[in-house]
Amino acid sequence: MNDMNFWEVSIFIVYLVFMLGIGVYFFVRDPHLTERGYFLGDRKMGPWVAALSAGASDMSAWVLMGLPTSIYALGLGQVWIAVGLALGYTLSWIYEAPRLRCFSIVADDSITIPQYLTKRFLSKSKALQLISAIVFLIAYTIYSASSIKACGTLFNTVTGLDTKFAMYLSAIIVISYTFLGGFSAVSWTDFFQGMLVLAAMLIVPITAAFMLESGSAEISQAGYWNVFSSWQDVVSGLGWGLGYFGMPHIIIRFMSIRSQHDLKKSAKIGISWTIIILAFAGLVGTVGRMFVGFDEAVNNNSLVFVVMVRRIFPALVSGILLSAVLAAAMSTADSQLLAAASAFASDVYRPIIRRERAGNKEMLWAGRIVVLAIALIALYIASSPNAGSIMALVSNAWGVFGASFGPAIMLSLFWKRFTFSGAVAGIVTGAVVDIAWLNYMSSTGVYEIIPGFFAGLAVAVIVSIISPAPSEKVNELFDRALAMTKE
Repeated sequence: MNDMNFWEVSIFIVYLVFMLGIGVYFFVRDPHLTERGYFLGDRKMGPWVAALSAGASDMSAWVLMGLPTSIYALGLGQVWIAVGLALGYTLSWIYEAPRLRCFSIVADDSITIPQYLTKRFLSKSKALQLISAIVFLIAYTIYSASSIKACGTLFNTVTGLDTKFAMYLSAIIVISYTFLGGFSAVSWTDFFQGMLVLAAMLIVPITAAFMLESGSAEISQAGYWNVFSSWQDVVSGLGWGLGYFGMPHIIIRFMSIRSQHDLKKSAKIGISWTIIILAFAGLVGTVGRMFVGFDEAVNNNSLVFVVMVRRIFPALVSGILLSAVLAAAMSTADSQLLAAASAFASDVYRPIIRRERAGNKEMLWAGRIVVLAIALIALYIASSPNAGSIMALVSNAWGVFGASFGPAIMLSLFWKRFTFSGAVAGIVTGAVVDIAWLNYMSSTGVYEIIPGFFAGLAVAVIVSIISPAPSEKVNELFDRALAMTKE
């Protein structure tokens, strides 16, 4: 191992030990966590932690590896993904966050999205919780695989360490602090990871831009600088923003904030952080193309950010900056594992398997076992040679979540006439259309979340109109939640 590898690996180890230490700290501080504490942090998250945790849990390794490399290889037409995400994230904080926090409290203090959607309609049916949990488990397993794959790719590139072994090592760390400390540990690790990602995204492209030599900017690829490369790129890129309205591991942060006042502050912090990250992700791609030149190996392994860092900075600094890739991957993986575990434990295990007989300790262990199970399956997917790229895995999971849950959640917050039947029909339709489009219509070049989202929205509205109107008690719940948002 040369000096550069030694210092980079040493920084990685220090970083991983620090993340694990956060999990141990929260476990020792509160060894008798309640279900609400483990899965939602007792709704005590402050504005900075909530905002950066929401952002970091969203911006996984794809924002440092997948998105910049797409722009690096294909051109500025890919920048519409960043534009769509910035718009969607901003709208979700402004319109969805204030209502979701209040509605989830009024709906019997719901701690998961499926639980909220059921209790919002005062329904005794477990159908929605079961359907939602199935979608959660499938989509989050795929999503987690993308984060684990990114960790393996990074370790392999930097140290030559076997990719599969690196994936297992990273997964063990993520599982450990999620297993021990729950939502609080995940949120605080996300906070530090969010700060690290921001620093790396600001430093790397700016430094590379100043180092460009005359003539470096010449890119011969036809249409590279054309932002309007095709209508499919524009529409599909903007369609990514629809995902935020139904992304459970992100919007659960809205529910965890301790007050409406703090939520407004969180919104400003979260929106600013995300817009900066997305803008500089685009800059990494374009500057990287000038700085590195086109390399098929860089493209295939989503390595433009990694290659830039290692060419520019000495080992100690590159180790710190490359830890940002680990941070991005781990901050998303931990949130996904916890969201999937909470959905299974609270929405399937307790109400359906144990028929409301499970105690608090049993619920915590049920959630922890699910964290372990999903991580193992995600490892299997990530290590498969047919797993696809990091960006492809993220794209698939993002589409399913946005298409299935986005319309149902937004209608539940803004439409008093919305019904439980409409929610079930909308979730199922959105997921089915999204998956069908991916498998049979992807040749159109239109991202599957768009037909999935609007099909789910249409069906949810139609079924609600033709089904019996909500009861007076459900309408009263809606009015109380709405009044709470104005306090």
